[in-house]
Parts: sequence; structure tokens; C-alpha cells
Amino acid sequence: MRFSNKMIKEQYRLESEGNLVIGCTYLPPNIDKDAAAELWDLFDEIHKAKIDLSDAIFVVNVGGYIGSSTRSEIEHAKKTGKEITYLEPVDNKK
Repeated sequence: MRFSNKMIKEQYRLESEGNLVIGCTYLPPNIDKDAAAELWDLFDEIHKAKIDLSDAIFVVNVGGYIGSSTRSEIEHAKKTGKEITYLEPVDNKK
């Protein structure tokens, strides 16, 4: 979770505006890398289930960066008709 600190700040901001935020799953900083890898597919499924429960997703794309997991979640949100907003402008031509 490259931008976890920014994600936490944005969650606080969104909730301060009265939004209910269903946040991401954060891995403990001391978790074994092999254990984390085994959980990755499970967390991917859980994140998509959270999207299913939501009206919209907010993408924290610091510096325009969007990782592969987030891209997969964006595609899932598009397929299920969710509103998608971004922290920073997105070049949709890419």
C-alpha cells in the first residue's frame, strides 16, 4: 500500500464531509512477506466485495500512479456501475 498515509488522510477528510468510507485492508508493517503474498488474492476478493457494497470509489492516485491491484478494482467498479473519482486528474487516453 504505497500511499497508505495519504489514504488514511483522505478517509478522514471524506468521513468529515459526512461520507461513510469502507476502507482498504492494511497489512501490519511487520508481516512476513510470504504470509502477505498468500493473503493477496483473498484481500483482492474482499476489496471487490467492498466495492459492491459502495456507491462510489475514490482512487488515491498520488503523482498519477495507479497500481495493478487498483486498476483491477477500478475495472470492477466500472463493470458494476459505480461512480469513480480520483485524487488527481487522470489522463484517460492512456
